[in-house]
Amino acid sequence: MSSTVVTLSQIESYLWESANILRGPVDAADFKTYIFPLLFFKRICDVWDEEYQEIVDDTGDEQLAWFPESHRFQIPEDCHWNDVRAKAGNVGAALQRAMREIEKANPDTLYGVFGDAQWSNKERLSDALLKDLIEHFSRRPLGNQAVDSDLLGDAYEYLIKKFADATNKKAGEFYTPRSVVRLMIDMLDPQETDTIYDPACGTGGMLLAAVQHVQDMHGDVKRLWGKLFGQEKNITTSSIARMNLFLHGIEDFRIERGDTLRNPSFFDGDSLATFDCVIANPPFSLEKWGEEQWVNDPFGRNFAGLPPSSSGDFAWVQHMVTSMAEVSGRMAVVLPQGALFRKGAEGKIRRKLLEMDLIEAVIGLAPNLFYGTGLAACILVLRKRKPKARKNKVLIADASRLFRRGRAQNYLEPQHTKDILNWYRKFTDVEDAARVVSLDDIKDEDWTLNISRYVLPPLQEDIPPLPQAISEFKEALDRCRDAEQQLTEAMTQGGWLK
Repeated sequence: MSSTVVTLSQIESYLWESANILRGPVDAADFKTYIFPLLFFKRICDVWDEEYQEIVDDTGDEQLAWFPESHRFQIPEDCHWNDVRAKAGNVGAALQRAMREIEKANPDTLYGVFGDAQWSNKERLSDALLKDLIEHFSRRPLGNQAVDSDLLGDAYEYLIKKFADATNKKAGEFYTPRSVVRLMIDMLDPQETDTIYDPACGTGGMLLAAVQHVQDMHGDVKRLWGKLFGQEKNITTSSIARMNLFLHGIEDFRIERGDTLRNPSFFDGDSLATFDCVIANPPFSLEKWGEEQWVNDPFGRNFAGLPPSSSGDFAWVQHMVTSMAEVSGRMAVVLPQGALFRKGAEGKIRRKLLEMDLIEAVIGLAPNLFYGTGLAACILVLRKRKPKARKNKVLIADASRLFRRGRAQNYLEPQHTKDILNWYRKFTDVEDAARVVSLDDIKDEDWTLNISRYVLPPLQEDIPPLPQAISEFKEALDRCRDAEQQLTEAMTQGGWLK
């Protein structure tokens, strides 16, 4: 049998229909809380059934097919999808029990993966609604023989984006435009031997993009297993990240719940663990981010200074710098452009990072690319050890004109990302777009990274030559003087002027 018997569009439509079933009793912002766990529950049960049937077909031994060793994930008795489907009443309670028991039976891989949805709340989720939802998901097999993990994973990403579109303001919490993610990954160029870490991992899109990059470069993606790390504060979103990676066929990774700035999860002895590639799109200018704990941060993350309580942008940056491996460490982070030029404590931190020669590139993006904010963002690329040719230099690029205008938001197209990537890789001046700036020049500008200080926007094509402009100015001035004289005469005749 073919590994894929349904198309991506069919799966996408199938998943989006499940959201329509929930519409009304459940707010659009909460769709993900219920749909993703159901999808994953159905998937692992269908995979279990395939594994069972394959062993029976090969050996004729049904007892062997029941052995835990025969399955990737354990499904306890009375906790299979079909068991819940058969329930006539209290469907939500049955769902909740099945999911919790599956988590307990797979503590090393699935603990907490189904999130904290209140399935037994009948005011929101009636038995009739849940049975409709379960019957909808029962229409299609979701095992490996029916749907390839990459295909299902792509459909899952589609659903995440659809939810981002539907919720708009909240979407930035869990979705970064794929084009921006891919650009950041391509600049870091992760290899199959690298460890990769996202301290604000959302739904895991950046980790998945790293895997895709290695695959596209014809690397052995399985060598990345055990080298993917992420932390996410939001309980539902961290669960979605784990499901997302599982649905893409990735089984060995670590996604931890928790507040990265207050309680980081990854350690090497008493110090923070370090990684080859560190990548993130953290919350912009986060307030109440944990300043009080950073006054005496036990992990030394305030090495460049203490960020202000009103903005955690440089707390994220310093955490990521501390998390970079000493030799191979490099990082890319999305920040609001205000972080490039704000003074005070942030200005001092920015200066220190520049003096340490950690900042390699600053790329200003177009406004309105990100869900939930119209702000213009930028990408900062930092590296522990720059190549000799890049030492004491920073590439500053203005990519604000590279976008396709959309009705609700702007889009970074493949050609745009290709152009930006070429600027970064070549690390040379590009007229009206990019400039390689020395640290001495940045010092002369009082350590600001305000892009307009270094890269001037191009002159408009419709500006006339100077002689023509002077002539047109004189003509306009003559018309202005004539109009002024006529007004004076009219006001004098009317008695308003004497």
